[in-house]
Amino acid sequence: MFTSTFLLVPLLLIASAIGLWQPQYLVPYQGYISWLLAAIMFCMGSSLRITDFSRVLKNGRVLLLGMVLQFGLMPFIAWQLSSWFELGLAFSSGLILVGCVAGGTASNLMCFLARGDVALSISLTAISTLLSVVLTPLLAAFYLDQIILVPALAMASNILKIVIAPVLIGLLLNHLLGPILVPFQRISAGLSTVLIAIIIAIIVALNHDRLGLISGLLLGLVLCHNLLGLSLGFILGLLLTRDHRIARTLAFETGMQNSGLAVVLAVKFFGGMVAVPAVLFSIIHNLSGSMLATYWARR
Repeated sequence: MFTSTFLLVPLLLIASAIGLWQPQYLVPYQGYISWLLAAIMFCMGSSLRITDFSRVLKNGRVLLLGMVLQFGLMPFIAWQLSSWFELGLAFSSGLILVGCVAGGTASNLMCFLARGDVALSISLTAISTLLSVVLTPLLAAFYLDQIILVPALAMASNILKIVIAPVLIGLLLNHLLGPILVPFQRISAGLSTVLIAIIIAIIVALNHDRLGLISGLLLGLVLCHNLLGLSLGFILGLLLTRDHRIARTLAFETGMQNSGLAVVLAVKFFGGMVAVPAVLFSIIHNLSGSMLATYWARR
């Protein structure tokens, strides 16, 4: 596990550089992103037991806290940052939109590598994704004065195919096969590290042109949004639960957003410029999350 997290940051930096340098070779593989994410979720599911999820579902207060941090804290931080700085209407809207979406599946991998509560992380991602069908439009209407339609069926289908089904398959195999899976479990973290690096390379390649629109101010505010989410998620989680493992999990679930959905919504309802903060957030939250996961794994 330590080796996997130690290599994660260099691998993501190399992957980002390759995506910028040779995007034409990676763009054709965009259809494989969902499969790669599903493979990562299977790796995590194979390390879990049924009792992990039954324990999580009994802790309703932590689940509620996760939702409050996700849908209360992140949109508010984005709105405050965009209000304090002259970012421009398009980029401000994009930053707020990132704050209004659910937690991203990358948070599950970072929690896995950081030895957080993976079952809790997966549960929070699934619940926030389902709630975002209602809450993302409401938050967008409140903060942006814009009515947007979240693709509910597509989101439900994606969460089933990319998160729930692979985790359940891995969980079932671990329950049935037990010791036989131990060799695979030993390499699962390393395999997940390689797969997330490939995903980042493809994402950077797909958004090569948009990345040229990034300003120093936008970079700073997106980074600030992400870091505040990570730090406040951890601090508030630790204060309210007194459990370091749960606090780590809440940090990733709060600070790492479903930036892919934010890109889709931005392009559909606002225009390409509004999608730029979400594209940038997608890269930054994976880098910052991997650094944090590396630090916590060492401890």
